[in-house]
Amino acid sequence: MAQVSKKTIKIQGRLVDLSVPQVMGILNITPDSFYSASRTESMDEVTDKAGKMLEDGASMLDVGGYSTRPGAKEVGIEEETERVVPVIAHLNKYFPELIISVDTFRSKVARESVLNGAHIINDVSGGILDDEMFETVAELGTPYILMHMRGTPQTMSKLTDYDLLVPRIIHELQEKLIRLREAGVPDIIIDPGFGFAKTIPQNFSLMKNLSEFHKLGCPLLVGISRKGMIYNTLKITAADALNGTTILNTISLQQGASILRVHDVKPAVEAVKLWMATSGINEKIVN
Repeated sequence: MAQVSKKTIKIQGRLVDLSVPQVMGILNITPDSFYSASRTESMDEVTDKAGKMLEDGASMLDVGGYSTRPGAKEVGIEEETERVVPVIAHLNKYFPELIISVDTFRSKVARESVLNGAHIINDVSGGILDDEMFETVAELGTPYILMHMRGTPQTMSKLTDYDLLVPRIIHELQEKLIRLREAGVPDIIIDPGFGFAKTIPQNFSLMKNLSEFHKLGCPLLVGISRKGMIYNTLKITAADALNGTTILNTISLQQGASILRVHDVKPAVEAVKLWMATSGINEKIVN
């Protein structure tokens, strides 16, 4: 198994151990996410879904109010804030031990979310869509998920030209890592950005070479749950892509992924347990 340089992140003064892979459940507060079953529209539904994910073994939930699927419609900043902030405050109240991530590329939404209980900022744009994001994250002192993307959700599918795919992506992430560390961001998690400004063959090349990203010295998050690289390759729908998701999650674990971001928590937790048993690693967190 490939090793990462750093295996902890600090959240509100406590260290979170990532030496045992964690499962992050996806909670979409949107009407147009690519996987319809992940959409959440009422606070009662939020409570039920969050409770079920925690029961199934998630240690983190990622709350998003802006669909970033290819070609997704734009959402105003006020609307995005109104979608996610009340949900985050609600989760923080009812599930005080839960680690909450906010999925946003806007610094203002990130700030309001952290002030209302979010612990991690998950920025799919890696700072390119908001010049104030890095400074905001540094000021808030929260862990930051740095994802690789080019362009916007509306244009990224046209920005897939790379001279050397993996070295180029690592280089682009490295440049941002330097800026983040200079700004004083304490904890950074790397997400290679499956499906974002990458073709299907490029996604699989990325998966094959995932361990190369440990050169960046940060924990790795993998988010391939029910994505097009699975259902388009298998000629199925997103609704039928759970088996493929589990297979690629397992391959990710074999290459040292620290966090699996998923729609389906229980199968991911089971994959972690079986991978740990096969690897001879004692179970610490996932139970």
